[in-house]
Amino acid sequence: ARRPVLSLHCRARMRVVARLAVFLVLAVCFPHATRAQELLDERVVLHTSLGNIELAFYRNVAPVTAQHILELFKRGAYDTNHFFRVDKGFVAQVADVVGGRRALLDTYQSEIARDTVPGEFQTRVVHRRGTLSMGRYDDPNSGSSSFSILLGNAPHLDNRYTVFGEMISGDETLREMENAETRREGIFVTPRDRIEIISTYVKKVSAGANAVATGDCATALEDATHRANGLALELEEIRQKRLPGR
Repeated sequence: ARRPVLSLHCRARMRVVARLAVFLVLAVCFPHATRAQELLDERVVLHTSLGNIELAFYRNVAPVTAQHILELFKRGAYDTNHFFRVDKGFVAQVADVVGGRRALLDTYQSEIARDTVPGEFQTRVVHRRGTLSMGRYDDPNSGSSSFSILLGNAPHLDNRYTVFGEMISGDETLREMENAETRREGIFVTPRDRIEIISTYVKKVSAGANAVATGDCATALEDATHRANGLALELEEIRQKRLPGR
């Protein structure tokens, strides 16, 4: 059988993708090519039914979202909430505090529980395992209190969902979640047994701990690979349009 012949346009796009991928991988050899993301001074610790998780929030990537979620934690709004969705290799998603908790919200918590935040989309920080991504409905400005911890790389979410922080510790807890028995409910993969956020607390850290180590070579290489995968997805979409059915 004859192999399909790509158009000049497609071949040009392939060359661009290849050059960009090479550039991204080479960039990890130069420390100035990557920057550490500055973190807020607070850390959040979640005591879940499967173990502890510690989160940190970026200061400048999505400041409105980061401050909103942090304030909800300070008010104890996530206590007795749960991870309603665990899709292995994709996301572990925390339920909205309105309706997700076993305990009723008090007046102080309810003051901001239904507040929404604007979409703070960007391409500097990508969706990879451990990043925190804001949940929302179709409206880009509908994020409220539900958010996800990424369980794998998801380049298709970049610049469409707000990244506002990352997990500092607790990967063993994420692995426990991924190994939990699940079932499909509509579009969601949900755990059969409730994964509860039993309690949470906010702690301050020293000034020297306000930057996460995203400038090291290993992380830079991971980010470069992630971006290259995103470009590959874009190229595949072009191929499908140009050569449908192949």
